[in-house]
Amino acid sequence: MSDYILLIPTDEAAWDASSQAAKDAMYAKHHEFGEALAARGHKVKAAAELSNSRETRVVTGDRDDVVVTEGPYAESAEQLSGFYLIDTDDIDDLVQCVGILAEGEKGLELRRCNP
Repeated sequence: MSDYILLIPTDEAAWDASSQAAKDAMYAKHHEFGEALAARGHKVKAAAELSNSRETRVVTGDRDDVVVTEGPYAESAEQLSGFYLIDTDDIDDLVQCVGILAEGEKGLELRRCNP
């Protein structure tokens, strides 16, 4: 089995402006995604919706001279809004499951985690 991380970018301004019905529809897709993963033998090891990037703390420097900058690392409309860490032995089927979330998104990123 290998671990894969699914990174979910979102246009935060568009999300903030979405109606509650639109947000509920997206949360329903995530629920469907989770059910599909479980039914098909993929194991979710961790998952989270992340706070808005305006709450980000970018940490640079080193242990003796830490510098903290508030706000996102990259100035971009799209920011990382969530992730799933998934353990699977069937990447092809996992990609099919990710298609549940990919509908209407600008591009989800699926990466194998190095052992």
